[in-house]
Amino acid sequence: MKKNNWLSKHKRKFKATTDSNRSYPFCRNLLNRNFNPRRLNEAWVSDITYIQTNQGWLSLTTIIDLFDRQAVGWSLSISLNTNQTIVPAWKMAISNRKTNMDLIFHSDRGIQYASKTFIAIIESNTLVTQSMSRRANYWDNAVAESFFKTFKSRTYLRP
Repeated sequence: MKKNNWLSKHKRKFKATTDSNRSYPFCRNLLNRNFNPRRLNEAWVSDITYIQTNQGWLSLTTIIDLFDRQAVGWSLSISLNTNQTIVPAWKMAISNRKTNMDLIFHSDRGIQYASKTFIAIIESNTLVTQSMSRRANYWDNAVAESFFKTFKSRTYLRP
């Protein structure tokens, strides 16, 4: 955006979409708002958002490496099913960034991240430790939230 002399236009206030009042398992918050890791693949954050298109609503799942703020994995889907959201985003992230040291994977408490399917994937990699935001605290995943806010903002050319 900077290269093209564009600015983002923020249009609305944050609204929580994750239901954290449920009985699914959750993990401790290991990230603890430490958004400045010392190395690549030390901490990744993930979130899911809705995007309105001319054909209807889509779900965008992203995984961002906190060290360089790159989206290392993403998925676009028409449903919120775990196998269409976080699983393909995770597979893309792992193929883009090989993990050979300990990695914290942080997300909110959404059902996709707490599902048996995704927990099994995380637990199959001994170098990855799952972390989740505290209940109803979106600041714990501020980098992912900020990414979506910028992504969803309209862009326009600076005069």
